[in-house]
Amino acid sequence: MKRRQALLAGGLVLSLGRPQLAFGASVLGVRLWPAEEYSRLTLEADQPLAAQHQLVDGPPRLVIDLDGIELNPTLRELVGKVQPDDPHIAGVRVAQYRPRVVRLVVDLKQVVRPQQFTLAPVAAYQHRLVFDLYPTEAPDPLLALVRDKLQAEQQAAKAVDDALGEFMRRMERPPVLAGEPSSPAASRPPLQTPKPPAAPPDLQQRIDRLIVVAIDPGHGGEDPGAIGPSGLREKDVVLQIALQLRDRLNAQRGVRAMLTRDGDYFVPLHERVRKARRVQADLFISVHADAFTTPQARGASVFALSTSGASSSAARWLANKENAADVVGGVNLKVADSEVLRAMLDMSTTAQIKDSLRLGHEVLGQIGRVGRLHKPRVEQAGFAVLKAPDIPSILVETAFISNPEEEAKLRDADYQAELVEALANGVQRYFAKNPPLARHRAL
Repeated sequence: MKRRQALLAGGLVLSLGRPQLAFGASVLGVRLWPAEEYSRLTLEADQPLAAQHQLVDGPPRLVIDLDGIELNPTLRELVGKVQPDDPHIAGVRVAQYRPRVVRLVVDLKQVVRPQQFTLAPVAAYQHRLVFDLYPTEAPDPLLALVRDKLQAEQQAAKAVDDALGEFMRRMERPPVLAGEPSSPAASRPPLQTPKPPAAPPDLQQRIDRLIVVAIDPGHGGEDPGAIGPSGLREKDVVLQIALQLRDRLNAQRGVRAMLTRDGDYFVPLHERVRKARRVQADLFISVHADAFTTPQARGASVFALSTSGASSSAARWLANKENAADVVGGVNLKVADSEVLRAMLDMSTTAQIKDSLRLGHEVLGQIGRVGRLHKPRVEQAGFAVLKAPDIPSILVETAFISNPEEEAKLRDADYQAELVEALANGVQRYFAKNPPLARHRAL
């Protein structure tokens, strides 16, 4: 009797389990990360998702069939997540195409090169299916910087011309004195028109050496970075600081700043290095606001690369944590050439590290005027993002976001402004002592 009851109970369990198994994976979250470089579509589920995709013309669209699932409210949310300024995605349609097959139709604004890959569970994420939509023609970042510089010069020149034109018009008007009798103009001595003032030197000759500073806001997109006690995300605050630093540096004559990301999207570590090298950057500054194991840790820090071990156990711990960002953010290992990446990140030179320490010393000295320092010296560790072989590179921990007081400072606009000013002053002091060599090409 007991055996029969057990078999019946087992059968009941199986009968209840079949519908759940038939539905397969359940989608738990859907996210879109738009950017000029690429747009990412992420589907997160409690089990690995299987999918096939194809590109269709007239108009261009990406068709994705998700196997073994049923349409649920979470998948429907994807329709409303498309942003108007997404450069690649115009809209998304979702429907139950066949039993256990959900079809996504991604309407495209331009032809793209889609990359599909999966990510295993890590951190707070479960199984992720990712589609990265790349434009068929990637923009040239160096050309964009040069065009930006020329546009700024043209606007400055126009402002000077407008001011000179108004000045000349005023000088051409003869003065009218009170009580002066009306008489022919010939009876009065001719007015002496002064020579127009010379244009500023920066408009007389074209700048033949553009100083390029690569600013790297850490984390982004799927990778939030550290999160403070009240919920402030590292990826958000470092982007705010980086945008202000870009504007501050761009206000200097002959300087242009390039951001490795200018929005909320993920950039792999090796790609951040590659971007800086593509624009032939003179400096690389990675901006962070990390957390430590205890909320008592506080103070800003500056790090340079080390190839012979970290300068402290904390520096080693932090480098290992930052180097794991690719795992959380999501890198498509199928298309990454591991040998090329390994070679790029192992070409660091003694000269690069020496210059990085000089830059770090200048920046640390200026940051110390703003607030407390975690360590009074530039520390070193094997940060992957600092391994550009020919670019002085530093990583700045602006504060410990895990410390409640420092998290509040990072939220404060005045503190951000002071920090940006300190970073810019450090860059200026470095170039004053280490002038960059001229580029032998037209800019």
